[in-house]
Amino acid sequence: MKIGIIGSGAMGSGIAQVAAQAGHDVVVFDQQKSALDRAENALKSTFAKLVEKGKISEQDSASIFGRVAFRETIDSLSSCGLVIEAIVENLDVKKSVFQSLEKLVSPDCILATNTSSLSVTAIAAACSKPERFIGIHFFNPAPLMPLVEIIPALQTNAELASTCANLMRAWGKVPVVCKDTPGFIVNRVARPYYSEALRIYDEGIADMATIDSAMRNQGFRMGPFELMDMIGHDVNYTVTESVFAAMYFDPRFRPSITQKKLVEANWLGRKAGRGFYNYAEGAERPNPSSDVELSTAISNRILAMLINEAYDAHYLGVASAEDIDLAMTKGVNYPKGLISWGKEIGLDVIVERMNVLQLQYGEDRYRVSAGIHKA
Repeated sequence: MKIGIIGSGAMGSGIAQVAAQAGHDVVVFDQQKSALDRAENALKSTFAKLVEKGKISEQDSASIFGRVAFRETIDSLSSCGLVIEAIVENLDVKKSVFQSLEKLVSPDCILATNTSSLSVTAIAAACSKPERFIGIHFFNPAPLMPLVEIIPALQTNAELASTCANLMRAWGKVPVVCKDTPGFIVNRVARPYYSEALRIYDEGIADMATIDSAMRNQGFRMGPFELMDMIGHDVNYTVTESVFAAMYFDPRFRPSITQKKLVEANWLGRKAGRGFYNYAEGAERPNPSSDVELSTAISNRILAMLINEAYDAHYLGVASAEDIDLAMTKGVNYPKGLISWGKEIGLDVIVERMNVLQLQYGEDRYRVSAGIHKA
């Protein structure tokens, strides 16, 4: 089956690499020749590095790269059996692209979006055959990150999710199937890792370095502020805003003004040289507090919120408990799946932590999920 990719940015190019390495012929479409040239050169460089590291041979590199075609016209996708869109997160733009694409491809061609925050159902509604439309959400960088979220739209054919999940397994990925709800699994369940850390910081309880250190001590590879700086605040804050609005402004997902100010200042994180931390050469990183009791209180609070959100997502049918745990360990490298971690700690302990926060702040933000009560 020939695979089509719409968009030659980092995500589109990454997906193209994955498909080509899995043995498919791939067509990468982008209207901008300069973007296609950058993608082609970047892919050549990637394969050269893989050869240099001994991960693939020169012959394999040439063979894989030879399966990828870079094209400026959408007509070049007409013979594809699966087309994955990876362009700007704009609903109207995506709808327009798929309306044009539908006129070119065969009736049984699978159409997919790599959106991380938009409604798959809303995009599918623009298609004349929405039953063949689905979300296939890769994580960046696509060649390295194992997780792929498979998101059927309301209109999607019942068998298509398993078909796409099997294809992703054949590509060496770990697929999870989830309901078309705001943030899907990862971008929903992970929100408290950022938002509660920001809340603790905004309250003056601890500084960024101390909060980051507290979460690393719990086994997380990066603290929340380090991670936001790496992701980029333009991306992270936009996703938070999107989920907050899509969740009818549920206070659990409220964005932070502190992070908004970073975006306004163009302090977008590592890529800008400045975010929560200063990445300029010679800049000193602040030292975390050595207060063990404070560190424990921080990690207990953030972890309780994460576990509560995971149980809520499961209770509301976003995904199975197994897929939620798989998503968080394979998609964002959490040290443990949150559902199983909650059981390990004890759900009565999580309820107590949430109730203390509820009494302290009197906010619906800290309500205990019915999913925990019913577990």
